[in-house]
Amino acid sequence: MKYDRVIQGTFIDRPNRFIANVRIKGEGDVPDPVVRCHVKNTGRCREILLKGTEVYLQKGTSPGRSTPYDLIAARKRGFIINIDSQAPNKVALESIERILGPCDTVKPEFTLGESRFDFYAEQGGRKVLMEVKGVTKESDYMVCFPDAPTERGLKHVRELTRLVGEGYRCVVCFIVQMERADSFSPDYPIHEAFGKALEEAAEAGVEVLAFTCRTTPDTLELADPVPVVFR
Repeated sequence: MKYDRVIQGTFIDRPNRFIANVRIKGEGDVPDPVVRCHVKNTGRCREILLKGTEVYLQKGTSPGRSTPYDLIAARKRGFIINIDSQAPNKVALESIERILGPCDTVKPEFTLGESRFDFYAEQGGRKVLMEVKGVTKESDYMVCFPDAPTERGLKHVRELTRLVGEGYRCVVCFIVQMERADSFSPDYPIHEAFGKALEEAAEAGVEVLAFTCRTTPDTLELADPVPVVFR
């Protein structure tokens, strides 16, 4: 996927989950202005959004917005992390046959019973359900999810565990929004129940996959599989 109208800035602070203050380059002799940005990720991002961090903004197109820019990526130790929470599903859709193999049918945002899954597909008559999670938390090239408790994610993992027993092919795909990751694990200290549920899902036959992405300030593209490690 590709963004347009991307500019560079310097992160100042984040007054709340949705807003960040960023200094961008002024024109001519005008002092560098500070702009209010919409943060396209409601997670904590504490290891990424530090004062002085180089960040990347996409200029919005809707007139009259109180936040004329969206904060979409940041630089950490020389590499770029995309933090747009909407991007992983777009990347997964663009590369769905690399993830799942050849598909006869693909439907995003599929409702089954009381749950809505990111993707439904059919492969030679077999029904497939896939849930996608974006990963931005990293330490020494080990990445993990979630960075805050996720009751919605827990519900989906448990539901996929039930449905795999009914004959569905069920997949949880973690899209790592950076170029390098040596391993992926659930973040047990953040949400122990999610980690245990993901282990139980894998034991029941749910496929737990992780992929890195090639990242630039204005692009995100599926790259390589990452080993999944449980505690």
